[in-house]
Amino acid sequence: MASAGEPIPISALQHAVYCLRQAALIHLERLWAENRFTAEGDVLHAVADKGGSRKARGLRRVMSLPLASGRLNLTGTADLVEFAPAPDGETAFPIEYKRGKPKLHRADEVQLCAQALCLEEMTGQPVPQGALFTPRPSAALPSPSMPICGS
Repeated sequence: MASAGEPIPISALQHAVYCLRQAALIHLERLWAENRFTAEGDVLHAVADKGGSRKARGLRRVMSLPLASGRLNLTGTADLVEFAPAPDGETAFPIEYKRGKPKLHRADEVQLCAQALCLEEMTGQPVPQGALFTPRPSAALPSPSMPICGS
C-alpha cells in the first residue's frame, strides 16, 4: 500500500474490505496470482481499459477515467463514468464493472463510493448515484443504480 504521502489506490480499499490478508498480499507484498476468476474479470474489463470517450444518448461516456482526491489521498481509475448535462455543468455517474453475481459483502460498494468521492472533488459537483455493472449469463443488463455513500 502507500507509504506516508503516497496516494492510496482505490482498489486497496476494495481489497481491504473484502479481506485484509488479500489487500496486504496484493498491495504490500506485490503478490498476485492469476486464476479463472481474475481472467474472467480481465475479459470483462477489456473494453473499458482501452479508455476513450464518446457521446451516446445525450451522455458523455468516459472509459478508464483516472481519478484522484488530494483531500482523501486516493487515486484510481473508474471503469466507466457517464456525464449527464446539468444546469451547472455535468453530473457524473460512475459505473464499476464486476464479474459474477452480486456479492454479499460491501467491498464493491466501498470502491464505487471512493470513486464518487474522487469525482465530487474533481468536478465540484455532487455524485449522488452510481452502479455496479454485473453481466448476467442470460442477458448483460446492468445492476440497478444505487445511492452512493448512503446519500
